[in-house]
Amino acid sequence: MAFTKIMSVAELEAVPEGRAVTQLSPIGPIALTRYAGQVYAFEDTCTHDGGPLASAEGVEMEGPCIICPRHGAQFDIRTGEAVRMPATEAIEVFETRVVDGQIEVDLD
Repeated sequence: MAFTKIMSVAELEAVPEGRAVTQLSPIGPIALTRYAGQVYAFEDTCTHDGGPLASAEGVEMEGPCIICPRHGAQFDIRTGEAVRMPATEAIEVFETRVVDGQIEVDLD
């Protein structure tokens, strides 16, 4: 896959395993996390009600899923798939890579 629009968003050490952090990007807030040694990036907006996923206090991860702090919807951060109601629509996920300790995200 070609990275046509790459944006360096964070240092790898700033993104903890099993916790999500939010970064601003040209397309709005995106969330970053590490799971099983991989870096994942996804939109920081619940498709159920438009609220924040990672930028809200009390963000929780359950395995590869982020849990919306407002109504408990869950999304698989690897695919974006909504895996628990009340959300039924997927969130957008973005390809990532690490270059010299910096996380880069393909925003296309």
